[in-house]
Amino acid sequence: MTPVLTDHHDRVAAGVITALAGEGARLREDQAAAVAELSRPASRVLVVQATGWGKSAVYWAATAIRRHDGAGPTLVVSPLLSLMRDQVAAAGRAGLRAATLNSSNIDAWSSIEQALLADELDVLLVSPERLANPGFGRRVLDRLAGRLGLLVIDEAHAVSDWGHDFRPDYRRVSDVLRDLNPDTPVLATTATANARVTDDVSAQLGESTLVLRGPLARSSLQLSVVDRLTPLQRYAWVVDHLPVLPGSGIVYTLTVADAERLTAAIREAHGDAVPVAAYTGGLESGERERLEDALRDNRLKALVATSALGMGYDKPDLGFVVHVGSPPSPVSYYQQVGRAGRGIDHALVALLPSDADAGVWDYFATATIPDPEQMRQLLDALPSGEEAAPASVPALEAETGLRRSRVELMLKQLAVDGAVDRVEGGWVATGREWTFDAPRYDGIVATRRREADIMRAYVRGQRCLMQLLQESLDDDSAQPCGHCSVCLGRLPESLSGEPSAETVAAVAGLLRGQVHELEPRKMWPGGAFGTRGRIPPTLMADTGRVLIHADAPEWREVVAGSFGADGPAPQEVLDGVVRLMSSWRTSWPARPDVVVDLPAAGLSRLTGEVADHLAAVGRLDRATLALDGARPGRDLGSAQEAAAWRSVVSVPPETAAAVAGRAVLLVVDATSTQWAVTVTAAHLRQAGAAVVLPMVLHRQP
Repeated sequence: MTPVLTDHHDRVAAGVITALAGEGARLREDQAAAVAELSRPASRVLVVQATGWGKSAVYWAATAIRRHDGAGPTLVVSPLLSLMRDQVAAAGRAGLRAATLNSSNIDAWSSIEQALLADELDVLLVSPERLANPGFGRRVLDRLAGRLGLLVIDEAHAVSDWGHDFRPDYRRVSDVLRDLNPDTPVLATTATANARVTDDVSAQLGESTLVLRGPLARSSLQLSVVDRLTPLQRYAWVVDHLPVLPGSGIVYTLTVADAERLTAAIREAHGDAVPVAAYTGGLESGERERLEDALRDNRLKALVATSALGMGYDKPDLGFVVHVGSPPSPVSYYQQVGRAGRGIDHALVALLPSDADAGVWDYFATATIPDPEQMRQLLDALPSGEEAAPASVPALEAETGLRRSRVELMLKQLAVDGAVDRVEGGWVATGREWTFDAPRYDGIVATRRREADIMRAYVRGQRCLMQLLQESLDDDSAQPCGHCSVCLGRLPESLSGEPSAETVAAVAGLLRGQVHELEPRKMWPGGAFGTRGRIPPTLMADTGRVLIHADAPEWREVVAGSFGADGPAPQEVLDGVVRLMSSWRTSWPARPDVVVDLPAAGLSRLTGEVADHLAAVGRLDRATLALDGARPGRDLGSAQEAAAWRSVVSVPPETAAAVAGRAVLLVVDATSTQWAVTVTAAHLRQAGAAVVLPMVLHRQP
């Protein structure tokens, strides 16, 4: 039986909806059913509805009713800062007192917590990470758990397996549910849950969960695939087409490097006439907020963004979304295109795929899967016992040799599994045994592979694009939309046309002239390497330079031809390194005296010819290293790889004499981890080199 609002509750809800959407606005049938159910103690509701349907209106109306009836405040677990900002503003329009605790308002945390405990706030929005913070748990959650009026879990699909990739701490929501007063209503919302995830989340909420699932088609979106472009042509296509796309929008890229490079290409071509900015996870929260507002106010034509700009960003009149590279799953793609066309009748959505995307997909498929050996290494480095002093993340990084971002992710995964605990001052081991759940992780990888296959089908245009996305989310109402590029058999006029050859050449020239710095590693890896802690300045390389960064589209053909086999150095590379040296000389600590080559990836001819060319052009001396044994593979951990390079590379006496007291230019063919560069630089410094300046031809992803 569908829940129905009482007349009194209906009037309260109507006041909220009028404040949010204007006179005459009313709750939809499913919205009203959700609000009515949440007005009852111990209710559980899962809402799976399309982006723009109005899921937030449900929890604002339910909050108003609960507060009117004397219940405590609402706690909203929300994933992104942009989402929280928009929701605080929306709550204010609905007449509710709302606040958020996040990284951008640390100075206000104390006053906000006091206001919450004094019942002066109607709504508090927090990130899933805040749930894992021991101080927040002690100060707020423990004191609030018994009197919460409503718990809202936004983007609730992350509570299921998908949360492993998005936010591991989202799985901690189950802890909050366990400790919650059983009479507290719980609302979970998402736009991207297939049948399996829906069943999983509703089971976690409880057997009596009311599931309200609607059609996921977005009639305002005109989906298109612009195929048969090379990675460089994709950049040029955006440069040529961006000025004529409707309104303002988002251009998504798969990597931070792509976002920054494409932004530079657009600015070079159009200047202030087509204002754009790069938006990535590396930006400070204040800068993110500034850019979000600039796009919302149409002061920018587009943000060129990674997935950091995703769920929660609300600009109802967003006119287009372009993807330079296909996301690895229909779930993430549906979420991102869902930013467009929320408050307008028509928005353009274009996907520019390439066969280069598959490599990024393969990386994302396994990047967050824990390595059992690394997990045990981290656990061994953690203190345990009641009297143990907690270990900080930097200390664990130094102890294990693992990258800091990897340590942080692993700690969260171990915490969710109960093997470690975050306490005041750092992390400790709980003593609970951790085992690698191979079947579970195999299942996650298999799911990601299946999702990648769906995106391949989308790119091939096997059937209606909207229908395929709906079917991937188990939407039974899926049918041909009638206006995507597959249904029409053509691209919309504003998306058609090849990029001009002049634009392609201009973009290639600009990007090949960009400078990419190589920051030296500062910590030894410990473990099998036997040495940990800071690398002494007397053994460290200086800041270096990179010619080809990751999968740079302007170099793709060169990488495929010259870095796949040990062939001669192409003229483009020889010209590129000379250009790189010319720009570098304004900032290096000393002019190089001698060139040393290191074929870390086995490309001896390529590396040697580049070193010879630089020696001839720069009138530098030449010297070589001795390499004894097989080069370490990329599948080794940091400590093992660094130890292997230490034994493989040595400095012959004649080279030691050549580098003593002098500045060395170290030419390296390719590296992904930099351990070859770091260890070799230390050998050269030990041999007497005053400065080591690394030049990496290809910084591999």
